[in-house]
Amino acid sequence: MKILYAIQGTGNGHLSRSMDIVPLLKKMGDVDVLVSGTQGDLALPFQVKYVLHGFGFVFGKKGGVDIWASFLKSRFRKFIHEINTLPVEDYDLVINDFEPVSAWACYMKNKPCIGLSHQAAVLSNNAPKPDDTDMMGRLILKNYAPVSAQYGFHFSKFDANIFTPVIRQQVRDQKIANKGHYTVYLPAYDDKRLVKRLSEFKDVKWDVFSKHNKKTFKYKNVSIQPIDNEKFIKSMAESAAVLCGGGFETPAEALYMKKKLLVIPMKTQYEQQLNAAALKQMGVPVVKSLKPKHNDIILDWINNGKPIPVDYPDTTQAILDLVFENHAKAEYAIV
Repeated sequence: MKILYAIQGTGNGHLSRSMDIVPLLKKMGDVDVLVSGTQGDLALPFQVKYVLHGFGFVFGKKGGVDIWASFLKSRFRKFIHEINTLPVEDYDLVINDFEPVSAWACYMKNKPCIGLSHQAAVLSNNAPKPDDTDMMGRLILKNYAPVSAQYGFHFSKFDANIFTPVIRQQVRDQKIANKGHYTVYLPAYDDKRLVKRLSEFKDVKWDVFSKHNKKTFKYKNVSIQPIDNEKFIKSMAESAAVLCGGGFETPAEALYMKKKLLVIPMKTQYEQQLNAAALKQMGVPVVKSLKPKHNDIILDWINNGKPIPVDYPDTTQAILDLVFENHAKAEYAIV
C-alpha cells in the first residue's frame, strides 16, 4: 500500500509529532513524506520526498503573526502550481496533518484525504472556545486544509474522535528533574523584548530558546540560545516551569513532564486562542501578552503555580490502526 503522509511545516509542532508517526506508518505500508511551509526548525530523521512552499504564516516579533510578511511570502501562484502537480492519485491513502497542498490537491481530484491533526480537534463543537469568537480565524482554520474525514489530538478527550497528544518517544524517555530554571519558547517575540521583560522577574533564571537569533548570549538572569531540539527537550525536562506560546506540542509535553505551565497565545492566531481556552479550562494560567499589566498573574504563577495533572498514554499505534481500519481497506479497493 502506498501512503502519502503530508505535514504542515510552519512551526515545529507538526514536525515533532511526525517523528513518532512516520516510523509507525512505515511498518504499515510504503510511505512518502511531504512537508510544506517555511517556518520549521526541526531536522527530520527520515527522507522527505516532497518539500513544498505551501501556504503558511510568518511569526512576528511583537507577540503575533506578521500578516504583511506572511502575505509577501505566500506566493499564491506557486501554491496553485503545487496543488495541480502533486500526484495524490498515485497513493492508496493520503494522511494529512493540516497540510494545505495535499489537502486541496485531493479536494480538486475528488480523492479521500484523512485529517490526523490537532486542528481537527480544536474545531469540534465540544472543544473549549474563547470568549471572543474570531469568525475570520475560524473560517480560515476550517478551510485551510480541507479533509474528508478527521481524527484530532487535543489536551483532553473532548469528543469521540479526539485523542490525547502524541508525546514523542524522545520526550517520554527523558529523566525528569527540577534544576530551578524556567524554560521559555515564545517565537512570536524578539529577543530584545523577551530580555527586557523577563529580566524584570529577578528571582527566576530564564532559559530562552530563540527563533530570531543564531548566537547564544546572556543578560542578567536571562540566557538566550538558538532553537535546538535536543537541548530544548532537556531544558524542559530539567526545568521548574515552562513559559510558552499557545501552540499544542510544547504545552502538551510540558504537562506530560509535570511542569507548571503558563501560556501566552499569539495574537491574530485563532488556533492558539482555542488552545488557550482549553488550557485555561484545565487550570493552566493564560495571559494575553508580556505587557506589564499582566505582571500580577505572572508573579502569582512564579510564586504559587503548580503542575496540572494529565494522563497521556502512548496510543499512537492504536489511532493509526483505527484510521486504517476505517479508510485504508476501502480506499485500497477503489485504487
